[in-house]
Amino acid sequence: MPTILFDLDGTLIDSAPDIAAALNRVLDAAGLDTMSVPEVGLLIGEGVARLVEKAFAARGVVLTAERLAVEAALMNRLYDAALTVDTFVLPHALEAVAALHGEGFRTAVVSNKPGHLTRQIVDHYRLTPFLHAVQGAEDHLPKKPAPDMLLHAMEKAGGSVSDTIMVGDSGIDVKAARNAGVPVILVRGGYTTVPVDELGADIVIEHLGHLRAALISLARTA
Repeated sequence: MPTILFDLDGTLIDSAPDIAAALNRVLDAAGLDTMSVPEVGLLIGEGVARLVEKAFAARGVVLTAERLAVEAALMNRLYDAALTVDTFVLPHALEAVAALHGEGFRTAVVSNKPGHLTRQIVDHYRLTPFLHAVQGAEDHLPKKPAPDMLLHAMEKAGGSVSDTIMVGDSGIDVKAARNAGVPVILVRGGYTTVPVDELGADIVIEHLGHLRAALISLARTA
């Protein structure tokens, strides 16, 4: 059976409210204006350091490498302390993952969120029993859009490039999938500054309730 790699933020969960809460505490401590949840949503996807860097840049502050390390560490501490206050599982997400797992698909999460936070979140929202692997950001693996995390996750899940499909919500997921040599399905409503239909996915779906049909369509065109 195929291996399905799911992005986390914007694909399976909406974490923007909790990320925004932590980020705004960082900005406020630096004497900068805070950001709305939709504004923060547009910054999500490349990991904590890039999130902080882009947020400060949006407020006219270019961080040195040393300052970025300090601010990102603060962001990590604040977010770690309040991961699941207002975050919620997106419609059809749990059901879709559980159904695929039940059919014998190999399933995994691949997120640029730090590994320990990724594991905490998928466990909290009861996704863990339906996943063969959970891959968050680790020091030894380049983040998406590099292919390394996808390849590592599919290996842990028991899959291979020839039978793997990426499911995400952003251009980063598309680039990561292309770099790994696998097809990609995008879900509308995630975190992207570019219209989802313009990101170059193989298929775009309205929500994860349509995932099974999309997988059948991909199989027919393979």
